[in-house]
Amino acid sequence: MTQPPLSYKDAGVDIDAGDALVERIKPLAKKTLREGVMAGIGGFGALFEVPKRYREPVLVSGTDGVGTKLKLAFEWNMHDTVGIDLVAMSVNDVLVQGAEPLFFLDYFACGKLDVDTAAAVVGGIARGCELSHCALIGGETAEMPGMYPDGEYDLAGFCVGAVEKSKILTGRDVKPGDVVLGLASSGVHSNGFSLVRKCIERAAGQLPQTLDGQPFRDAVMAPTRLYVRSVLAALQQHPIKALAHITGGGLLENIPRVLPDGMAAHLRAGSWPQSELFAWLQRTAAISDHEMNRTFNNGIGMVVVVDAARAPATAQTLRAQGETVHEIGRIAVRGAGAAVEVQ
Repeated sequence: MTQPPLSYKDAGVDIDAGDALVERIKPLAKKTLREGVMAGIGGFGALFEVPKRYREPVLVSGTDGVGTKLKLAFEWNMHDTVGIDLVAMSVNDVLVQGAEPLFFLDYFACGKLDVDTAAAVVGGIARGCELSHCALIGGETAEMPGMYPDGEYDLAGFCVGAVEKSKILTGRDVKPGDVVLGLASSGVHSNGFSLVRKCIERAAGQLPQTLDGQPFRDAVMAPTRLYVRSVLAALQQHPIKALAHITGGGLLENIPRVLPDGMAAHLRAGSWPQSELFAWLQRTAAISDHEMNRTFNNGIGMVVVVDAARAPATAQTLRAQGETVHEIGRIAVRGAGAAVEVQ
């Protein structure tokens, strides 16, 4: 008996759906165009010319995902903000070197392509790029039957930025007495969600209706704050010595990455407020203060280290750019203690 012919669609891959998604993405990507873009969505490779205002450009690259926050996006059918998370995790990392994010590429993988869901995700990616003045220049949509459960997908993002060689932030000039400024986060951002999900599971039917003036789910899924425009503005006006993006590992693990040997950050407990969201997480899981600062950003999404004499003006510039700024500590010579101490 002759077997009927099979098509790629019979095998689970819908090329027409992929084409439809590309058409929906194009106008979103077009809104992110900036100087340097030579060819974007649709080609085999995206072309970008480093702006000629750079005299000695150094390229800075970063890549990241969204982690298990995606599991809540699937469960709650909230797909429009995780794209912002994806962009923020990479552009904020690139920013820490003093670099201006130039362009971004995304990778979206699923078992069966749902065009509406994918368009919502990419819409968030485009929004994140637009807010960061970063071009969404290309990407990949992979439909792989059998690789992912129905309704689930995975995301990865890739960012390239540029910085003048003479202006790369290394933290080498950080010295005792320097001030540590903390820029408020918008929530959990995109780290620690395996524990967040455990807290939600433990609370079961006793979840709060609202947290920090938002519906519970909106508070939990609030996208990672994009610090690009405000911090770049501050970098142009003030001699910032170091930046730290507070991601996995929290304040305790990320600040030491930008401190020179022999230096420590002494943070003052209570110098920034704890949101209702973080208070609920801490209470629900009986998390110690130490663990809160090691697992989550705990309310501080970006740290800025600056000379004490320049701290007030730097904070004023950041506030004028829309940031909530707290003076959270000082740099000191490291003794026998940890590189970051919260007391």
